[in-house]
Amino acid sequence: MTTTATLSSKFQISIPKAVREEQHWQAGQEFVFIPKGKGVLVMPVPTLEQLAGIAQGARTDGYRDREDRY
Repeated sequence: MTTTATLSSKFQISIPKAVREEQHWQAGQEFVFIPKGKGVLVMPVPTLEQLAGIAQGARTDGYRDREDRY
């Protein structure tokens, strides 16, 4: 899917309806902008519920502790 949008004089961009619907984005949702070369990656900020359990099963050995710093 290729869609375009125009930057307004107030530096705002409307996200095309097809993109909003495909990604299930809602009004009021918060986003993060990540610079990537000459472009930018736009991603929704995850909620705490979405992050719950993300590190489940992660190895706990071999990590650096705060006291391991110089």
